[in-house]
Amino acid sequence: MANAGKKVSAYAQALLEVARAEGHLAGTEDDLFRFARTFESNEKLQSALTDPGLPIDRRIAVVEELMGGKALATSVALASMLVAAGQASDLPAIINQFVELAASARERELAEVRTAIALTDDQISRLATALGKATGKSVEVKVIIDPEVLGGVVARVGDTVIDGTVRHRLAQLKGQQ
Repeated sequence: MANAGKKVSAYAQALLEVARAEGHLAGTEDDLFRFARTFESNEKLQSALTDPGLPIDRRIAVVEELMGGKALATSVALASMLVAAGQASDLPAIINQFVELAASARERELAEVRTAIALTDDQISRLATALGKATGKSVEVKVIIDPEVLGGVVARVGDTVIDGTVRHRLAQLKGQQ
């Protein structure tokens, strides 16, 4: 298992170095973060990209079709490289570690925020400030749209989870009765 962790770390470090060299670290980080979330939530995509019976060029075409026009060329190339190298099954772990490395390189802590709806740039900025005050760290927010949240947000900064969802508040109210 330790070998798998080393492999994930090596790929994540390679993504970081390529994105830095291309001068697109922040954009690549955002693109790959969204791609990993899409991959995790779509079983057909997972099957297509991990199917050894599907030729590599076809799997890469799936990546290009999904990301093309919406992502930086660097991001598409890196996602395609992971698929071509047979690392699609570890794609979320590699990208998650890459995002953490990128945030760390900017001396920031990654905050993964789940919300039912997309947030505006202003809302993300205010949330980053609030989470920074709550955790005492410089925080970079990555938003995951999750309809199960219903309302409010769940934020994870390292090992700290802040649950400000409607579901959580209702559970607290039930507990007080």
